[in-house]
Amino acid sequence: RDEGDCRRSASNSLSRPAIKEGNQSSASVVEWPGVYGSCDAAADCGMVRIFIDSDACPVKDEVYRVAGRYGLHVFVVSNRMIAVPESPLIERVVVDSGPDVADDWIAERTVNRDIVITADIPLAARCIEKGSYVLEPKGRRLDRDAIGMALAMRNLMTDLRSVGVMTSTGTAFGKADRSRFLSELDTLVVRARKP
Repeated sequence: RDEGDCRRSASNSLSRPAIKEGNQSSASVVEWPGVYGSCDAAADCGMVRIFIDSDACPVKDEVYRVAGRYGLHVFVVSNRMIAVPESPLIERVVVDSGPDVADDWIAERTVNRDIVITADIPLAARCIEKGSYVLEPKGRRLDRDAIGMALAMRNLMTDLRSVGVMTSTGTAFGKADRSRFLSELDTLVVRARKP
């Protein structure tokens, strides 16, 4: 089916929010039916989608802006209720509290050519394995070439902290990071939409 067919067939399901039990993870999710009606409907149509690992994500507004420009569906995934703009292209997904529940929801649903926004390295690795593009909020793209080193560094820092070594938390998020993120997201969207 083409994009127009997907949009028309899904428009019948635009009614009210539904509470669903996640069928692959233990997450209870609130899905706000958007232009495609459900996460799976958009994937079935082969549409590029954006998933935001939204806890403490500083670039949600930038994602909404780029997604709106290209007409892309956005899933904002969190373990608490957060405000999102009213738009048929933006769906808020609230998962149960617990380690990795939001990560599992994203990793189980992302497919080839989706774009995932996260600073979580293990989640990034899972999504890259499925063919998704991954972009950190500071604008660094993680791909098959970069993820191995990122995982190794993350594991090293975790081990050092576990034995009491003080490690750097990195630089604060700034204007240059926001600008780099916007530029890289735009580039990824163009790349992902190519047939």
